[in-house]
Amino acid sequence: MSITDNTKFFSGLIRLHVLYHASQEPVFGLDMIRELRRHGYELSAGTLYPLLHSMEKGGYLKSSRKLCNGHFRRFYRTTPLGRQALAEGRAKVRELFGELFEEKGWGSGRIFGKRA
Repeated sequence: MSITDNTKFFSGLIRLHVLYHASQEPVFGLDMIRELRRHGYELSAGTLYPLLHSMEKGGYLKSSRKLCNGHFRRFYRTTPLGRQALAEGRAKVRELFGELFEEKGWGSGRIFGKRA
């Protein structure tokens, strides 16, 4: 198994993806599975739905049921707490990516901002 298949390892990024998309428009599970697959994450319904439920239980998402093509579908939107978590997550990811991809950061002899 490759590290990219390790859902647990990338769960924080997956949660940020969910928060981002749910902040843009209501999302449902199958749509999120497809969207995450587009970004290289292979999640089953058995993995994603418990994650959505835990995010709702934690107050980050709110769901509503809507009738679509003759059956009910559960749609998720971010809550104020979810939008706050997304904003904080974006700031942390931006800072991390800045360090990871900073031209002078690699091989500069610096460890955690200090000269080695």
